[in-house]
Amino acid sequence: MSDSPTPTGGDQVADRRTKLATLRDEFGVDPYGRRVDGLTSLAGARDLFDEAKEGDDRPAVTVAGRVVLHRDIGKLVFMTIRDGSGDIQIAASKKSVDDLSFRIAKIIDLGDIIVARGRVGATKTGEITVWSEPLDGRPAIEMACKSLVPAPEKWKGLKDTELRYRQRYVDLYANPDAMATLKQRCAMISRSRRFFEDLGYLEVETPMLQPIAGGAAARPFITHHNAMDMDLYLRIAPELYLKRLLVGGLPKVFEINRNFRNEGIDRNHNPEFTMIELYEAFADYNVMATIVEGLTRLLATDVIGATTVTFDDWRIDLAKPFRRATYHELFEQVNGFDAADAAKVRKLAKQLEIDPGGRQDELLLREVWETTVEASGQLVQPIFVMDYPAALSPLTRRKKDLPGAASGGPGVAERFELYIANMEIANAYTELNDPDVQEANFTQQLAGLDDEQATLRNLDEDFLNALRVGMPPAGGMGIGIDRLIMILTGTHSLREVIAFPLVRPRGD
Repeated sequence: MSDSPTPTGGDQVADRRTKLATLRDEFGVDPYGRRVDGLTSLAGARDLFDEAKEGDDRPAVTVAGRVVLHRDIGKLVFMTIRDGSGDIQIAASKKSVDDLSFRIAKIIDLGDIIVARGRVGATKTGEITVWSEPLDGRPAIEMACKSLVPAPEKWKGLKDTELRYRQRYVDLYANPDAMATLKQRCAMISRSRRFFEDLGYLEVETPMLQPIAGGAAARPFITHHNAMDMDLYLRIAPELYLKRLLVGGLPKVFEINRNFRNEGIDRNHNPEFTMIELYEAFADYNVMATIVEGLTRLLATDVIGATTVTFDDWRIDLAKPFRRATYHELFEQVNGFDAADAAKVRKLAKQLEIDPGGRQDELLLREVWETTVEASGQLVQPIFVMDYPAALSPLTRRKKDLPGAASGGPGVAERFELYIANMEIANAYTELNDPDVQEANFTQQLAGLDDEQATLRNLDEDFLNALRVGMPPAGGMGIGIDRLIMILTGTHSLREVIAFPLVRPRGD
């Protein structure tokens, strides 16, 4: 922070505007800068430091960044600037810089963006510093952008969570952890893309505006296309379009897609989120399990640099083979009876204060599962929950290798969900490609919706027609990449790993 008196409240804005006028009218400086060539990142500048070099042998650099510390001690001004790679100290000595640069350095405010030229050395205390001086006829210090609003107090970062999300552009430069998390997110998305391309998957794009809300059981956002006078839905999931591409002959496809669900916001949910969805002809859900386990371990190794991560109070071990257990096994372990016993499920629901009245057995089972199994501690370490009830999986092929509704056959579907830290991370199927069974499942699913939801859904006749044309046997999967990034980076909320999460309007 500066040693000079700092205006408070609204006076700070007035003081900054006074300095803006000084730069323009007295100094003849454009306070909003210009193109600068040959910039070195601040991390790159730090890497150039060589304690064995002195004087003019020290490397010369041009750097730029936002001022996060400013200390004026008369004939010497120290500043710390920050860019996306880190921080570095700038020293402006009256005897070493040009007169205009020194005058600029004296009136710099926290939050201003500057360009500094000079040689990389160190202070007597060993702090790596760019000692400003004119280089190649260019001034030692230039103003690149004058900030007109006060910086976060004492540069300890924004503390108000809602304000951090609302002003993410401030949060990123004030809180290095926020910047680091965003960069890790970008690295994971990039690495995931290469991972799938290396496996021979083709990245595709499917519509975000869809005439039918399909591909998942969620409440959609509705919009209207004026020219065609038709309602459209923001994409809940790309699933049905990606499968159409399998019908068309593409054997392996994936999409890193934005999905939208008009539902609640909490630690694990945001109305707009990112999924990685993929489909492979002639694969099944076991192939998908191998892929997501490999991707998870790769991201931990390549981006985080470890296969053990800390999330909340848990140490998550990603190095060991992920455990596999069936939906029914886990339910019985936690609750003491088979999930296929509808009467006992209803009795337990009442004990859990879940109203079973008028609800379909499968929907009630899902809520009891979420209330009991998800809270049991069984789903903290990575686990594939295999073989879901078929009634909860209308797009999934039924399991045929085991007899009986409880363990296989028509009552069980070849579906898994990957859980880590009690959160669903991925959902995968052996895809249903029988058009008659799919039509019956869709019809049954629509019949189970309440009146409000039913008005938002229609039978997707074009998708059924695509299945009638013929879709090869396939495996498919959706990965909640936001949640996976949250776990791998150890952040406490989904909103921390989304650059601009949804926030309430001011005053609400």
